This record gives sequence, C-alpha cells and structure tokens, in this order.
Amino acid sequence: MLSTDKIRAISLDLDDTLWPIKPIMVNAERVLRSWFREYAPQTAVLCEQPGIQAKVRADVVARFPGQLHDLGLLRRESIRVLLSQAGDDPALAESAFEIFHAQRQRVEFFADALPALERLSQHWPLVAVSNGTADLVQTGLSRYFQAGVSAQSFGVAKPDPRIFEEAARLAGVGAAQVLHVGDDAELDGKGALASGMQVAWINRFNHSWAHTAKPHVEVSELLALCDALGV
Repeated sequence: MLSTDKIRAISLDLDDTLWPIKPIMVNAERVLRSWFREYAPQTAVLCEQPGIQAKVRADVVARFPGQLHDLGLLRRESIRVLLSQAGDDPALAESAFEIFHAQRQRVEFFADALPALERLSQHWPLVAVSNGTADLVQTGLSRYFQAGVSAQSFGVAKPDPRIFEEAARLAGVGAAQVLHVGDDAELDGKGALASGMQVAWINRFNHSWAHTAKPHVEVSELLALCDALGV
C-alpha cells in the first residue's frame, strides 16, 4: 500500500509516461530521411533497403557493448555508418544527428500529463529519470522539475538502482522518501523498488505486472495518481 506520509519527493519517467514515444520517433525518423534526401542522397537511397537501418544499429550496439545506456551515441554512430556505407561524407553525422535530436524533442503530451505535473510540483520536488534523450528545457518541462538524471549523463540505465538513488540525491532526500512514477514494470518498477523507493505504476494500456514485488499503487493515468495522493 502507498504510504503518502513518507513521500518527500517524486521521480518521474518521461517516455510513455508523459507522452507516447513511438509517434515521436517515427516522425524524427521521417525528418531525418528528408534531410538525407537533400544533403546525403546516397544515404537516403541506402535507407530504402529493407532492414538496413536495423542491421547497422545491431552492428553498432555490438561494437559498443559498454555504451548501451548512451542512446545518443548509438544513434549518432549509426548515422555515421550509414553515411559511410552509402558513400556520403561521414562528417555529416553530427549535423544529421542534431536534426534528429531536435525533432525528438517535439513531444505531444498525454492529456493528463501537464495538469498532473502542475498539481504534483506544487507539493513535492520533481526529478526526471529517463533512459531516453528527452531534454527538460527543449520539451518545456523545466518549470516543473527541480532536476533530471538520464542514463546518458549518469552512465547507467534503468533498471539499475543506482540511477534511482541518484535521483533521490538530486532531490535531497533518501530513496525511501521518493515515490517513483513510471509506465514500465521492468525499467521503472523493478529498478525503483530495488532502490527502496515506493512505486506508482502508470498502466495506461492494461498491461500485466510480471514481478513478484508489486507497485505501491497502480493507476491508468497521472490525474488519478494526483487524486490518490490527495493533491
């Protein structure tokens, strides 16, 4: 059961908790392909081959096994490899990545997200905890969050308990005083529970929870969580 009297800070996942990530990534890929057609046309042609981008990505992941937490690095290197294989200038990778990254920040929030953040931030310091590359300033979220920690910046990814412990440190409290809010039973739930946090599972799509340790509260959206917390 959720112990609201213990909560001194709230950590929140971003992707698929505050916005759906799939349409954002599809659109970012579309914009990148358009950029390729203008500035790296041979790469645009190469990317039309079925499975080529997935193969390049898999090869890059195999080459950087110690950097799996750094999605930006993996994306940038995948772009560089595609440019090189196509015969375009691999030095264009940085510009291409910046185009992709800027588009990735153009999020469309779930309808409940911003009203809930407004309510929650009036009562507790909020810290973002993400494996992704969303930026609090570029997504317009910095007004709600005291701090943020990403797998890319911290060096380990969820569900490693250390990234949750870092979020608690940034909030200035102990892990047992943090309520972590997220959608992913494995990455958010398992990791936060292992760190000693309470967990609120945002289960928008009626998924099943596969772990022995259960979340302290399960809701279908963030405003329901606000109601459960009495704010």
